[in-house]
Amino acid sequence: MAEYRPLGRTDIRVSAICLGTMTWGQQNTEAEGHAQMDMALDRGINFFDTAEMYSIPPKAETQGSTERIIGSWFKSRGTRDRVILASKVSGRGTSAWIRPDGRGSRLDRANINYAIEQSLKRLQTDYIDLYQLHWPDRPMDLFGSGGTVYRAHEPADEVPIEETLGALQDLVTAGKIRHVGLSNETAWGTMRFVQAAEAGRGPRVVSIQNVYNLISRTFETGLAEIAMREQVGLLAYSPLGQGYLTGKYQGGARPAGARTTLFERGQRYEKPGVAEAIDKYLALARELDMDPATLALAFVTTRPFVTSNIIGATSIPQLEVALASEEVRITPEIEARINAIHQIHTSPAP
Repeated sequence: MAEYRPLGRTDIRVSAICLGTMTWGQQNTEAEGHAQMDMALDRGINFFDTAEMYSIPPKAETQGSTERIIGSWFKSRGTRDRVILASKVSGRGTSAWIRPDGRGSRLDRANINYAIEQSLKRLQTDYIDLYQLHWPDRPMDLFGSGGTVYRAHEPADEVPIEETLGALQDLVTAGKIRHVGLSNETAWGTMRFVQAAEAGRGPRVVSIQNVYNLISRTFETGLAEIAMREQVGLLAYSPLGQGYLTGKYQGGARPAGARTTLFERGQRYEKPGVAEAIDKYLALARELDMDPATLALAFVTTRPFVTSNIIGATSIPQLEVALASEEVRITPEIEARINAIHQIHTSPAP
């Protein structure tokens, strides 16, 4: 039976498992994406996450493909009113193909307005429940390149948070979005958004979508307290560490069809100390007679600051494992074993 949790301070309740969609349009076909949504909805999952940038890895030929697949599913199934839909606008970036003027993306009014209109068309809907800022409009090292680190030495050519919130408020007023969230954000950035909203400068953020898994627990430092005290809950992405926590890449293995085999985008999980940490979690899973993926997923879902755990799958069997993980309880004894490993192998893949 699916569990539902409050989304921030709103009256929306979302499933503790969120269906991630970023592989649809490259690794997965439209039909496969539809099959995953059918299955998830049938199992009580009411929360789907996408982004204007998807599918991943990002490229001009497939940008927006995931939203189009979700939109065609809404149209064919008539299920829009049964889904809490989350999407994202791209932050500060240089990809010339994401905007018609070739200047890349920013979180200013013009870029946000363009992005929302395109997303609504692809999704075949007139509103998005949760519209997230995919990454900040500040000079940051992101997506595992250096954790989430502010590059203080660079000129601060950034869109003011108040301008971004003002543009989002207009979209809320127009009924095009219901609520606003952050992604790949820092503790400082999250509190600045909260404070700006409390000063009447725009909508209050209800969530933050950051990486969180057994080998990347930096969210617990600073952000977890904010998530709980301010009701800006974590939407945890990459709970399996891009599949590395299943053990399938250990020893340099490259299974056919796997993401790192296809795209060589696993650098965050190939840093010194990562393989050794994964070995410890794999050994613990064996001792517990548990699938390593189940252990990793259940750990994330059961953290008190997590609103929803964003799972991704490229096959129905993988989706089955992910959905079934919600039924697994992390006992105090298991948590102690996990934390003992973490004490020695602390977040080697920030």
